[in-house]
Amino acid sequence: MGGGIAGLTAAWILLRDGDPALTVTVLEGSARVGGKLHATTIAGVAVDEGAESMLARRTESIDLAREVGLADDLQPPTTASASLWTRGALRPMPRGHVMGVPGDLEPLAASGVLSAAGLARIPLDHALATHRYEDDVAVGRYVAERLGHEVVDRLVEPLLGGVYAGNAYDISLAAAVPQLLPIAREGGSLVAGVRGLLDAAADKPQGPVFMGIRGGIGRLPVAVAGAVVATGRGEIRTRTTVRELDRTPTGWRVVTGPTSAPAAIEADAVVLAVPAAPAARLLRPHSTVAAVELSSIEYAGMALVTLAFRRSDLDAAPSGSGFLVPPIDGRRIKASTFASNKWGWIADADPDTFVLRTSLGRVGEEAVLQRADADLVADSLADLRDAIGLAAEPIDALVSRWGGGLPQYAVGHLGRIACVRDAVDRLPGLAVCGAVYEGVGIPACVASATRAAGAVLARFATQVTRPVR
Repeated sequence: MGGGIAGLTAAWILLRDGDPALTVTVLEGSARVGGKLHATTIAGVAVDEGAESMLARRTESIDLAREVGLADDLQPPTTASASLWTRGALRPMPRGHVMGVPGDLEPLAASGVLSAAGLARIPLDHALATHRYEDDVAVGRYVAERLGHEVVDRLVEPLLGGVYAGNAYDISLAAAVPQLLPIAREGGSLVAGVRGLLDAAADKPQGPVFMGIRGGIGRLPVAVAGAVVATGRGEIRTRTTVRELDRTPTGWRVVTGPTSAPAAIEADAVVLAVPAAPAARLLRPHSTVAAVELSSIEYAGMALVTLAFRRSDLDAAPSGSGFLVPPIDGRRIKASTFASNKWGWIADADPDTFVLRTSLGRVGEEAVLQRADADLVADSLADLRDAIGLAAEPIDALVSRWGGGLPQYAVGHLGRIACVRDAVDRLPGLAVCGAVYEGVGIPACVASATRAAGAVLARFATQVTRPVR
């Protein structure tokens, strides 16, 4: 149950790889499928309201897009030249880093992102005593101890914030930046360790880091849903909230509908592809451990403001793909993407229109989501005026709110999820997937769904005769 990309992918894999007699029903509480992936239009141009790209160096979501008929529409960004708006100016994102942690100090020094004092602190990394982290640690704490707080506040924080809308000093190193974990456990120089990672990566074939879809990433869940239904054995029900999940002698009973008129669906197996809170509620009668662990996971909300301008109204269109904003600078927005520069299909759709978007809100800033659309647009325009000199008025604006959309991977997250999985594995015919488990990116959600569907098929093989929900 759950009609986001994870739930839809699980349904597709069950139908693709399962017995031909197997049927699947996807239950989605909202009026549409796709969850945080949704495409719409502004000023007649197709845009994404949620995530706009997927990591290309993990192939799960690209492979899925090809399977459901979107192969010809896959497109990398036309530019990846991003900046940081910090210390009063737009500054180039320095090359040679891993999630903001530098492995090459020359481009960092040339960028002007750090103060002279911040730069002078970094070489102490080589002289510090060895400190091996045997357990998990917050990204911000680890990096600050080795390289100083400026590296965290002006480099790591905006990059991590763009992914999690969280706080680097709370986010788990093991879960969010696992490639740095071996360096932390070795205990030596962080800069040298990152340089080693970069050197190793340079020896491998390099393709695009990210990939988009012509017309928007929001087309992906719609295409997967279409593939599910096209099998003739898949059904998708929207506006169907699941209230209870009950064990039966042969499987599970899924209870939907209002309390005054409940409807029960019998199933051999259930895949829960919902956020942590509803998953905890449904699992509580069957596993206190899973419910308690899931209930402890915090979520962050954010708002996206998409703005369309006439190019003739702009003194000059901004260059590059956009910029990130460190929270320490105290701005209202945390990032801006110049969509018409970044995606060729947006520029081609209407050469006379320039589309960009901003994001606002981090963990603990839920009040941002309660502000009126006009206020969020005004905040965005004010910061864009200061950052890039944008003085024009938009011809169209769209505000999209994603309350509680991003799970926070606090220190110990991987252990917490291991406990959940162990508890769920003890419940025959039940599996879980989604952004809270393997990662918040689209490829990670697809991988999570693949794992869940595989677990169901491995348990039931050819014996499933009633619908898998």
